[in-house]
Amino acid sequence: MNRQTSSHILLVRPAAFNFNPETAKNNSFQNPDAAGDSSTVTEARKELDGLAGRLTGAGVDVLVADDTTVPAKPDAVFPNNWISTHEDGRVILYPMYAPNRRLERRQEIVDLLKKSFDVKEVIDLSHFEADGKFMEGTGSMILDRTNRIAYACASPRTDEDVFNKVCEMLGYRPFYFHAYNEEGVAIYHTNVMMCVGDKFAVICLESITDDKERKSIIALLKTTGHEVVDITFKQMNHFAGNMLALHTATGENILALSQSAYDCLTENQRQTLSKYCQLIPAPVHTIERNGGGSVRCMIAEIFLNAKGE
Repeated sequence: MNRQTSSHILLVRPAAFNFNPETAKNNSFQNPDAAGDSSTVTEARKELDGLAGRLTGAGVDVLVADDTTVPAKPDAVFPNNWISTHEDGRVILYPMYAPNRRLERRQEIVDLLKKSFDVKEVIDLSHFEADGKFMEGTGSMILDRTNRIAYACASPRTDEDVFNKVCEMLGYRPFYFHAYNEEGVAIYHTNVMMCVGDKFAVICLESITDDKERKSIIALLKTTGHEVVDITFKQMNHFAGNMLALHTATGENILALSQSAYDCLTENQRQTLSKYCQLIPAPVHTIERNGGGSVRCMIAEIFLNAKGE
């Protein structure tokens, strides 16, 4: 049976992190007032290293790749949008909405994975960019790997045709739905409003305004054995949906999330999640304010088999 979580992850230490106007067009989580100077990337590096340290200390194998200074890539700290890896040895590269984010797809990082892990095939879907179709990895889709179900909310960054193609390729059942923020704007990435673990699912149900879609997703999550933890718009805006379930080298379940996400959870929500995993919060305030993404966006899971296993 496919395991939902991984104990190996990839992080990218940023070289030019800052507010990205190209992605702000449809990422309402970004704060243009937070755009900073050279100290911003220094703070972002500290936050990345702090997250790496906390997860390493918890027992996760963390591979850190350094971003290159030229060309400047303000969102390189979010690698899960351009790459995903799978237990059958496949690596998928995704079509990106913002032209300056397409620069993040680096062969050096693929080669770095190949040094330690068994990569059988690299599938490059970037050709969809020429048709104006985008699907930004595990930002656009949430994978229930155990039950082979993929969830994705419609947005300019998540094209239904490409999503269905990826699902067909991986052997997943697609669940495509619509989710909006308080202003009625489509939520740019599914992983800011939803997280699926082994036995729980965190989701902002009030963002799914269509009654049929909302009832369907609740029923599907419950049918697949997940306890649903419903978060509010306010909690979603503090990145409470942007969590990632992982496991340690010794098999313990943990949940990586930001300090701001942890702080906005109710005591009852923390207790519910703690039944299933240990919560590991990390402060990433600079990355959240400028980049409009949080801890889950920073982590690309590695499901490839380690060489020698």
